[in-house]
Parts: sequence; structure tokens; C-alpha cells
Amino acid sequence: MPVIFAPRMARRQWGNFPFHPGKWPFFYGWMIILWSGIGIVMSVPGQTMGVSVFTDPLLGALGISRDELSLAYMLGTIVSSFLLAWAGKMYDRHGARPVAFTAAIGLGLVLVFLSQVDTFLFQWLKVESPLIIISVMCMAFLSLRFFGQGVLTMSSRNMMVEWFDKRRGFASGFSNVFVSLAFSSSPVFLYFLVESFTWKGAWLVMAIVAGIIFPIIVIVFFRNKPEDSGLIPDGNYMPSEKKNKNLFLVIKQFNLDEARGNYAFWIFALMLGMQGLYMTAFTFHIISIFDMAGYSEEVAIKIFQPSAIIAVTATLIASSVSDHIQLKYLLYLKGIGGCIAILGVIFLGQGEIAYYMIIVGNGLMGGLFSVLATVTWPRYYGRDHLGAISGQAMMIMVFSSALGPILFSSSLTLFGSYTAGALVCFVIYGGLTLGAIWANNPQIILRRKLEDLNSGL
Repeated sequence: MPVIFAPRMARRQWGNFPFHPGKWPFFYGWMIILWSGIGIVMSVPGQTMGVSVFTDPLLGALGISRDELSLAYMLGTIVSSFLLAWAGKMYDRHGARPVAFTAAIGLGLVLVFLSQVDTFLFQWLKVESPLIIISVMCMAFLSLRFFGQGVLTMSSRNMMVEWFDKRRGFASGFSNVFVSLAFSSSPVFLYFLVESFTWKGAWLVMAIVAGIIFPIIVIVFFRNKPEDSGLIPDGNYMPSEKKNKNLFLVIKQFNLDEARGNYAFWIFALMLGMQGLYMTAFTFHIISIFDMAGYSEEVAIKIFQPSAIIAVTATLIASSVSDHIQLKYLLYLKGIGGCIAILGVIFLGQGEIAYYMIIVGNGLMGGLFSVLATVTWPRYYGRDHLGAISGQAMMIMVFSSALGPILFSSSLTLFGSYTAGALVCFVIYGGLTLGAIWANNPQIILRRKLEDLNSGL
């Protein structure tokens, strides 16, 4: 990743290239919201929802089993997750623009490779061993997940929260709505691409967009911290005295080790990670899950559309209230949504209610995920080490997501259904939801200690 190792001073030198954001007709943070949202959407090819559309075509083209492809996906994702803590430190050192640019180029290259992976294996290398096929796919998935789901998502999301402080939840809500709608609708769009251009052509189309067009957008419109351009978070926004008196003033900048020593960090990170595990398993095997319940492929894919409506609604409401309530209350709601969705998977085929439980649960989880993944880390731990802390959280999320497909695939192989895998998800998700009761904001705890100390003087 050579672009990342630009000199540290380049953050300020390039902060006003090719134009000074301070000369924009309004606070440039609102444009950052737009571009960061697009950046997160650009990660779709590296998200499981972007890979799941290609699962069955890959199985046919590569001649390997579902378990073997799931294994390659799991190993590649796990290895990529361990690189994200380093990527977070690179973000703290160099900022959003060089990191996002490098990630976009890398994502484009790996998409080109995947579009020709069968030609590479069988015509160029003359491969016959399933072990070599699995190894190559493992490396491909490693790169796809690292650049897409990991680095591009992290850098885009962090850039967004850097530009706002007092209105972080409200401002990020606009991006979160767009992202929720795009993510929930993307499988339908990707199936359209596959049907229109074949699976190879679909990956090439995404490679052009993600690897050529989007890097130009990053160079022109992305920015690092507002301070690098002589601006401040929120622009000239001055809250009223009443609004300024809130519970979320950051009084301590946590470093990575301090954040990892905080109970709330693990509850939030593991809850977000469990959503990644479940949603990865569900989307990766969605056609098979619905087929075993007696539903067609068309019905399976259409489930994303109503879920998108619920996700957007949940995002709008959660973003609006997130600046005024403790985030653990949204975590409760997210946990309940997850339990509802997983129960729907368990009882799918035993009545229409289970189908609608999946729609409601997935929509609720998807809408709240974007809010919590965006707002939690700067509010709880400050901005000074945001890249390292969010990178650690992203590592947990990506690592967890790696286990989903193989968990469900093994459940099918060993027990003849996906029920056992879904039950594991339900138990863990339920336990984390209960654990969220004590996931308090450490800034609030510290402020209360200071108030008690001052009152005792």
C-alpha cells in the first residue's frame, strides 16, 4: 500500500487541494457527509451482500463445494481482520484521503482478478487440485474484504465523524439513511448486473467504478480532519445553552489500550460483530436457506426491499435521537431486532410470520448498525485515536463475519439444516443484549467522578 506512506506533513499540504473547503458556499462538512456515504457504498463489493450474489456462480465455475468456498471465505476474512488494526493506525497517521484512495485502487484490482479467476486457475495455471483453488480464493477474499469491507468503510466512516461533534448523530443520519437504503437494496441491483453482464462482467463493471471512477472522487472531494484545512468541527454552529448542556462532552481522549480495557467497548464491538456474523451467514447462503424452506430464489432476493424501508426508517429515527440519548438504548433495540430476525430464520417455512420476522429484524438491525458504528467510538473515546480504536472494532466485526458462512455451512452439513447455526447466533445475540445494560459511556462515568471530587473539595 505505497500511497499510504506519504509524509505526515502531506495531510496539511494537500488539505486544500484542488480547492480550499473553507471557500465552499456552506460548511464543507455537509459535503463530507455525501462523499463518505458514497465511500461506504463503494465497499459493497467487499461486503458479504456483495459476495453472496456470486456464491453459486463461483461454485459452478470453480467446481468446489459450498463448504470449501465458505472455508476460503472464512480464512481470507480472518486474516484480513488482523490487518485492520494496522490500517486504523495508518488512518490516524495519514488521514482519510490517502487511505481511502489506496483502498479503492486495491478493491478495483481484486475485482478484476475475481472476474477472471477461473481463467487464471484452469487455463493459465492448469490447476486440478482443490487445495490450490481454495488457497487462491482465500487470498482473493482476503484482499476483497480488507480493501472493501475493512479499510474503505473505516476511512469513509471516520472521515464523516471527524467533521462533526455536537451534531454528529444528526449529520451522520443523512449518510446513514443513504447507506442503509443502498446496502439493503444492493443484492437486487447486483443480481441485475449478473443477469445483464454475467457474473464476470458484473465484477468488471464494479471494478471500473470502484477502482477508476471513485479514486478520482477521493482525490478531488475527500478531506482529512477539518483542522487540516483551518476549519473546526460543526463549522460555525453554535448550539443553544440548553442543547449545549448534554451528557456527551468528551473529557478524556482514550488511546487504544484504554479503550480495550473498557467494558462498553467490547459489548458494542461484539454486538456489531455478531450482526456481521449473522448477516454474513444469512446473505451468503440466502438462496439455499429459502430453498430449504420451500421459497424460490426470487422470493429470497425480494426480502431485501422491504427490509430496506424498515432500515431507512430506523436510521432516520435513531440518528435524530442519538444526539440526545445514551447509545446503549439503541443497542438494546438492535439486539431485540437481531433476536427477532434469527428466530425468523429458525422457523422459516413454518408460517408466513417467520418471513416477516426476518424482514423486520434485518431492517431494524441494518438501520441501527450504521448509526452505532458511526457515532459510538468518537463519543465514547474521543477523536485523537479514532483510527486505532475504530480499526480494532472493525477487526472484531470482520473477524466475526468470517465465521458466519462456515457456521451455517457446517450446520447444514452436520445436521441437514441451518437451524443449529441460527440457534448459536440467537444465544450469543441474546446474551450480548442483556450485557448491554451495563455498557455505559465512560465519559459520563468520568464526568460524574470529577463532579463528586469537586463537590467534596
